[in-house]
Amino acid sequence: MARRSPSHSVRPSRSRYADDDLTEIIDPIDEEPSGKSGKQKSRGRKRAKRIALITALVIALLGGGGLLAGGLYLKSVDDSIERVDAFEEIPEAERPVKAEPKVKNFLMLGSDTRDPDATSGSRTDTIILAHIPGDHSSAQLISIPRDTWVFVPKSKRGEGGREAKINAAFAWGGIPLLVQTIEKFTGVRIDNVIIVDFSGFKEIVDALGGVTITVEKGFTSTHSLLPGSKRTFKAGKQVMDGGMALDYARERYVFADGDFTRIKHQQQVIKAILDKATSGGVLSSPAKLTSFLNATAGAVKVDSTMNLLDTAMELRGLSGGGLSFFTSPATCCGTKGTESVVLVDTAKVGPFYEALRNDDVAQLEALANK
Repeated sequence: MARRSPSHSVRPSRSRYADDDLTEIIDPIDEEPSGKSGKQKSRGRKRAKRIALITALVIALLGGGGLLAGGLYLKSVDDSIERVDAFEEIPEAERPVKAEPKVKNFLMLGSDTRDPDATSGSRTDTIILAHIPGDHSSAQLISIPRDTWVFVPKSKRGEGGREAKINAAFAWGGIPLLVQTIEKFTGVRIDNVIIVDFSGFKEIVDALGGVTITVEKGFTSTHSLLPGSKRTFKAGKQVMDGGMALDYARERYVFADGDFTRIKHQQQVIKAILDKATSGGVLSSPAKLTSFLNATAGAVKVDSTMNLLDTAMELRGLSGGGLSFFTSPATCCGTKGTESVVLVDTAKVGPFYEALRNDDVAQLEALANK
């Protein structure tokens, strides 16, 4: 692919971007420097821009803790990121207003279609609200347990309009109803939506050459990707390949608190992926970088309003060390009728999301540590 001249203005929007095009786009934005020091600055800029792109895509990974986009399989897995409509069905008058215009709020979704409890691909098993403060120097990732009991607005099909598990919103009205439900629950306006496909997660970790995870307490996964559906994890620091990391991030049945331990493991994997993806070894190797970008582009969908280049540049200063992880305030478990659910901590949830809306990270952390 021929490089564009430095003076060429590039501003992609609302279209599918080939990952090869993205790596070409990010280099020529700055003017060409001159002299030895200029070349060094140019290399530094290029590295920073690659980190920015990787950071945006890794956050898109769920983002994820790697998890899965049940029912939302990608139609184009080689060189483009597919777009989805996430906001068109939501009445603007019912959406929250930002207190701080410069903040960015991403909704990251994924679901485990291999889960024995899953009967279809219409449930979201991983829900993460990622908040980027106005100075874009850090990120606060709030995991919302999939069984959280909330009010779900009525969908166009007439379903909802009552309290239910939060992941029922996706089954009843797709991404728009889930966005509407989470905005109503948190009062936080969502700027962009990112969906991660389970089938691509393993390849992403493998493209990085594995990730380093410290297992706090050993356990045996009960529905692994391995033959026999079991995998044993020993306590301690270890390098996990894609299959192992996926099993680690998706297991919940063997833990007393179920989804809460799984959320902790997902958060570990997110940080490990971002740390590895932004390391010098990946950035300095065209083969590793290309492999990673190909795998990521094939595993992610984003909403139709998201500009990946702009997002990458906004997040260029972010690294694994700048991530903070939280879980939406809950009093653990209870029942509603015949359903086992996660009950909202009504005393904490209001102030918690108010701090997020006001971009008060210090207050958010203080509330989370109470």
